[in-house]
Amino acid sequence: MSAGLELRDLSHRYSGASSPALTGVSVGVEPGDLVAFLGPSGCGKTTALKIVAGLLRPTSGEILVDGDRMNDVPPERRGAAMVFQKPLLFPHMSVAQNIGFGLRMRSVPRDRIEKRVDGALRSVRMDGFADRRPGELSGGQQQRVALARALVTGPRLLLLDEPLSALDASLRGEMRELVREVQEQGGYTTVFVTHDQEEAVVFADRIALLFDGKLQMYAEPQAFYDRPATRRIATFFGATNFIPGRARDGRVETALGNLSLARAAGPGSVTLAIRPEAARLGPGENSFPARITRVVYLGTRIDCALEANGVGLRVAVPPDAGVREGQNVTVSLPPESLWPLEE
Repeated sequence: MSAGLELRDLSHRYSGASSPALTGVSVGVEPGDLVAFLGPSGCGKTTALKIVAGLLRPTSGEILVDGDRMNDVPPERRGAAMVFQKPLLFPHMSVAQNIGFGLRMRSVPRDRIEKRVDGALRSVRMDGFADRRPGELSGGQQQRVALARALVTGPRLLLLDEPLSALDASLRGEMRELVREVQEQGGYTTVFVTHDQEEAVVFADRIALLFDGKLQMYAEPQAFYDRPATRRIATFFGATNFIPGRARDGRVETALGNLSLARAAGPGSVTLAIRPEAARLGPGENSFPARITRVVYLGTRIDCALEANGVGLRVAVPPDAGVREGQNVTVSLPPESLWPLEE
């Protein structure tokens, strides 16, 4: 049942808006994959999802499902099911009635509805809740019912619009595991909208990062940490160490010394990025002296701020590292963890 999804040069401008919500977004999703549309509020990610669902019509561009153009196809014929941030359940209906509502609207026989509702309840671990009303359920349980209601129709596309953002941290983790399990077992091609980097990384096969309505990078999660395309992307994913320099003869001349990289940078001015957890205290390649200016205990790690020849750096070390403010240390930057950014 899973389908390939392609957005081609998709743009959208809301009536009266001074700037477009989306500009030239092109993304391809393989059948059965889960792709996260990630970005800050107002970046256009929910607009893109609504266009895929058929709730908005794009100003320009195309939506294709298995190669078929969907622009003029009404929402109910796209084979897409959407789960919103709020469950939007009918309060006067039981859980089973809520889940089976879409099937009843399609005139599916009653015995088939009951069988499919039972299967959907099992898939979201809600056996025994069929006769309850939404008001008797917790927020997490209501969102499970909303997910079951989407799955029961056997969608080609599963669209999730920040369905976990209203849940507390422990429930979010539990629901992430459940959604991913259901998605993998059913093989649903899924698009998930979120503003949470961790959620996108945990969930997605690939991430489409949007800023200001434009696609910034589309890649597997690890690439956003190891190979960010720009400084803005690196900052969004927490790479707070940026080292300016000039690339020459395969090395980069910086205030910290001549640094070697696993991936050579083109000649001229360049900014190197390295994540705090990738930098090391102790001797090694690309090493230099530094002084610890601040130590912050964060439970699972210690965040150290350092100063080295006028350059500020952050290094994450284990909680038992025994570091202190004012301590002189040696810092090393592994070449494979240094990444030259596009200016």
